[in-house]
Amino acid sequence: MAKTNGLRPVDGRALWYGSDLAGRTDWLRHLTPSEIEALEAASGRLADSAIDVAAIGPGDLDVPALAPLVEEIRDAVLRGRGFILLRGVPVERWSRRQSACAYVGLGAKLGEPVSQNAMGHILGHVKDIGGDYAQPTHRGYQTAARLPYHCDASDVVGLLCLQPSKEGGKSSLVSAWALYNEMLARHPDLLPELTQPVYRDRRGEVPEGADPWYAVPVFNPMPDGGLVATYVRSTMRKAQRFPEVPRTTPTLEAACDALDALAEDPAIHLDMDFQRGDIQFVSNHWIMHSRTAFEDFPEPENRRHLYRLWLACPDGPALPEVYTRAWQGATQAGRPAGIRVPGVDLSAPLDASW
Repeated sequence: MAKTNGLRPVDGRALWYGSDLAGRTDWLRHLTPSEIEALEAASGRLADSAIDVAAIGPGDLDVPALAPLVEEIRDAVLRGRGFILLRGVPVERWSRRQSACAYVGLGAKLGEPVSQNAMGHILGHVKDIGGDYAQPTHRGYQTAARLPYHCDASDVVGLLCLQPSKEGGKSSLVSAWALYNEMLARHPDLLPELTQPVYRDRRGEVPEGADPWYAVPVFNPMPDGGLVATYVRSTMRKAQRFPEVPRTTPTLEAACDALDALAEDPAIHLDMDFQRGDIQFVSNHWIMHSRTAFEDFPEPENRRHLYRLWLACPDGPALPEVYTRAWQGATQAGRPAGIRVPGVDLSAPLDASW
């Protein structure tokens, strides 16, 4: 019998299978006309003001009509299945600044926007600007490449679609709880490899006093019987460029291969297309996400472009100490602080740049 080091299946609202959700619509939330009107009026006032988008906080989009929507998002993402897709934000008639104000203002109701890169951007841009995903210091969101299943470095990641691609760019989500249970059932000899710290490359985005790599387990069973997970296999591979990092073992490679194969199973993951004006909020602790490669329109103004937020949520799930101690550092509320590089101020550019 394979050794599982006492690991047991997990169960709860964060456990789901794509084959079950594909025929349902409760994860897709259409904004009502009154919600759109309230969001448009409030974000328009913000856009017309002198406020720095990076300084927008939870009180700046204080609209009572949106309070039930915010609570619905919070319940789905932080206490439920781990994601929600909102549809109907009228970005086609807004300026980029108004879209940013509405998006950051809504996100700030859920958590504190934190830096996503070495430049201190709290408003990120998922846009092909010619990056090479094979390069150790390039990020996948700067390319048109397929992104394998992974987690970002925050409590919640949000995406607002300003412009979809000509073809491709499908978003796929998979429950980390389902993957863990399937690994336990199908590959019990390999699962323990993913509950031990694995080394990952910081891709040149190094906090003060930290090494250019760090180690954190993929699956982290919690004392309450739940689970949090984090996985970026590309950074595991890139960490091998450092001679100080232990070499990846064949057993760990086999475990990652098995995990990737499970995530690719259409019975386990859920696919969705982004439409203009969609907002997707996803838990990085309970969900792994992926994107297919895409082809852009030739016109610069029609190129695929999504705004991105990383949010540190005070009411997020309990986390292992390694998340804030050895990996990212912590916000004042004790949540993962994203990527903070010494001497870099937070900013919210309205378009992508190097």
